[in-house]
Amino acid sequence: MVPRYTRPAMMAIWAPENRYRIWFEIEALACEAMAELGEVPSEAAKNVRKRGNAAIASFSQADLDRIDEIEAETRHDVIAFLTWLAEKIGPDSRFVHLGLTSSDVLDTCLAVQLTQATDLLLTDIKSVLEALRKQAFEHKYTLTIGRSHGIHAEPTSFGLKMAGHYAEFERNHMRLLTARAEIATCAISGAVGTFAHLDPRIESYVAAKLGLRPEPVSTQVIPRDRHAAYFCTLAVIASGIERLATEVRHLQRSEVREAEEFFHAGQKGSSAMPHKRNPVLSENLTGLARLIRSCAIPALENVALWHERDISHSSVERNICPDATTALDFALMRLAGMMDKLVVYPGQMIANIESLGGVVHSGEVLLALTRAGVLREDAYRIVQRCAMATWTQLGKPEGRTFRENLDADPEIAGKIGSEVLDAAMDSRLHLRAVDDRYRMIFGETNLTA
Repeated sequence: MVPRYTRPAMMAIWAPENRYRIWFEIEALACEAMAELGEVPSEAAKNVRKRGNAAIASFSQADLDRIDEIEAETRHDVIAFLTWLAEKIGPDSRFVHLGLTSSDVLDTCLAVQLTQATDLLLTDIKSVLEALRKQAFEHKYTLTIGRSHGIHAEPTSFGLKMAGHYAEFERNHMRLLTARAEIATCAISGAVGTFAHLDPRIESYVAAKLGLRPEPVSTQVIPRDRHAAYFCTLAVIASGIERLATEVRHLQRSEVREAEEFFHAGQKGSSAMPHKRNPVLSENLTGLARLIRSCAIPALENVALWHERDISHSSVERNICPDATTALDFALMRLAGMMDKLVVYPGQMIANIESLGGVVHSGEVLLALTRAGVLREDAYRIVQRCAMATWTQLGKPEGRTFRENLDADPEIAGKIGSEVLDAAMDSRLHLRAVDDRYRMIFGETNLTA
């Protein structure tokens, strides 16, 4: 986790202190469940809870150092923690970790940490949705040019463009809810998952207290297809971030300049060129999206573990779990802030629509001719001829607009009148379906800014 891209709340989830707190909670809950079943003295379970809580509450760097010291000798992180815990609890520590295996603690802890991280990410997505909704309604009827292959196509609404991204992040929100439900899984089933030394009711008890569900068949680890699906979901969300960031980067180009990132007072764009206003936030988001997506492949490769357990997945998850969630947390909040403060230039959007002399209305003129009885193939030939003439004459003194070329074309004369051409070349006709689209995206009762 690079501090530059780490927010405090997410950093705390992956800190050793939180991991050890969860480890103790799992052990204490298992001990309490055993006490309820009469397998452990009730007073011993209470003592484990009391002394363990006190140790966790006063956890310090000295405790971290002590656990590290023990692990340097044992070469086993869970045993190191249990040894430290035994030093704090005393003789009743013999009732801790009864029948459990390390994976029970590690996998259940990871499920808790991932659900904690996911709850932050869900809140982050809501912030992105709020920013996109604001832009969508503010620019609901703001005309802009639509582009295909990077080339001017037909006019559209800038608000509708933003609403489309809103709809995508709503889908991402639902995907993340599904991923959270799948990853929130507990395993307290012992060696190779057979419950030979544990009552299954202990697992159910621990799962309920932690807000998790028991894994139906855990072998000795929770199957990693759950984790693979989780990281693939993060990758899809990252791709949505990059799609929106790429849109902003293109719109901010000097030749386009339809929208740009907010430029703060005192901000500098270049060490050599004082005039520069660069899309640094959206470029940064593009890079973070690549990093997040890179975690999907190793998560998928973790699925094929040997038999009931190996630890080839462990080193991977120690890296990708904090890195991917931390990077996505940062990226989502950066995106929310960027879109909330996005600077939009409606005047430049109109200028760009008109910059090609009106050829962007060729599709509607084509339809007008076919409605007037001209064969579609002939209509296409006529309209394309006028459009190409306009295109090649752009910027020349003798150049004519698309409308002027249409009016001068002998094959159009008498086919459609001036009023029909006026209507065909009115950019506002491309706004007629906006309200319907907004109802589909935002709902019938949610159409105000």
